[in-house]
Amino acid sequence: MTNNIDILVLSNGPGEVTTWVRPVVQALRQKLADDRDRVRISVVLSPCPNASGKEAAIAQSYPEVDRVQAAEYFWQFLLWGKTADNWDWRTRGVVVFLGGDQLFSAIVGKRLGYRTVIYAEWETRWHSWIDRFAVMKPDLIDSAPSKHTHKFTVVGDLMAEAAASQNSKFKIQNFPTPDFRLSSTGALLCAPTDSPELIGLLPGSKAAKLAQGVPLMLAIAEYIYTQRPQTRFIIPVAPTLDVQTLAEFANREKNPIIPLVEGSTAELIPHPSPLLKTASGLVVELWTRSPAYDLLSQCCLCLTTVGANTAELGSLGVPMIVLLPTQQLDAMRAWDGIPGVLVNLPFIGTSMAKVINWLVLQRLGLRSWPNIWAKSEIVPELVGKLQPQTIAELVLDYLQHPEKLEEMRSKLRSVRGQTGAAVKIAQIVYEELGK
Repeated sequence: MTNNIDILVLSNGPGEVTTWVRPVVQALRQKLADDRDRVRISVVLSPCPNASGKEAAIAQSYPEVDRVQAAEYFWQFLLWGKTADNWDWRTRGVVVFLGGDQLFSAIVGKRLGYRTVIYAEWETRWHSWIDRFAVMKPDLIDSAPSKHTHKFTVVGDLMAEAAASQNSKFKIQNFPTPDFRLSSTGALLCAPTDSPELIGLLPGSKAAKLAQGVPLMLAIAEYIYTQRPQTRFIIPVAPTLDVQTLAEFANREKNPIIPLVEGSTAELIPHPSPLLKTASGLVVELWTRSPAYDLLSQCCLCLTTVGANTAELGSLGVPMIVLLPTQQLDAMRAWDGIPGVLVNLPFIGTSMAKVINWLVLQRLGLRSWPNIWAKSEIVPELVGKLQPQTIAELVLDYLQHPEKLEEMRSKLRSVRGQTGAAVKIAQIVYEELGK
């Protein structure tokens, strides 16, 4: 490998930036060099329907990254090769694809004269134009044209790598790791008798999901708390969200959806540590450090919406119940292709979203990533006009029968990918630099 090289990471949405980019840039620094004069790492973001607008700031917060360009400047970079700040480029480098459209990597790589490396979970494209593919599973090699299979390397699940690497670094003293032990009566306990059982609430990061998810989950938590006052609840706040915005979805004056989901309201108590407090006195703590893998790994159970968070929980082996309330059918607007365009049109977007989402819900199969990986339902997926008490009763049943939670945890561990993907991707980049 020669000195003075550029690594250009292409990515897009909040899930990719937090769970793919982070471990890969860490591994690249460890493998290549921490000398910024020798190795420079840049991140260029492309538009994403799930984006919050804070992805650039998150990427910039990674100490391994030198330069970041936000998604709003992407098209001029792709078409004309010019960045907003007129970046210079070194003669040798590698383009690393970690989210977006794989074609972007091919175009940028050709323009800069860089080698190209694509990380792929489910499909690979543009085989003639790409130099190397780092894939999650061997199936992708089998489905690729035979003349290009020499470009493929199985690296494993990058999502599992992100969770495992962070989980190994932290330990929360306030939340002892749950274990499954016997009480004096012989019943299994979810957590040690000298510590509370912890339940995580993951209502999402986008407004459409939060409007339903926050009040619904608060109502579920209130009911559980009346039956099991030893239970502790916590919301890991998404890095693209602040606690003030989150709290607005628990405010009846600012969230008209609350009555539709029979949800609960809460007041934000910002100091000394942020929390939501309901009228009944339930306290839900807000965890703002990201990623929250260290915290989530200590949960007995999590209530979560669909999305990348189900992959993270699955990779951590954390039992979960996936909630997809349909009281507000226009909530989901992050579809790809033509449906994504229709649901976001002015004036008619809401009506189109309701129709498209209704049609999809009639046909959609497994929705959470662990179930998709397993091709069967190993974590419950609840879809429809969900009632807080019904869901709370299901949670109570799991808490009262922890052997069911342990069975779910075991199945999650059996389907999650192997760790080490980020290190293997860094090795591939190193090899390509030698070419």
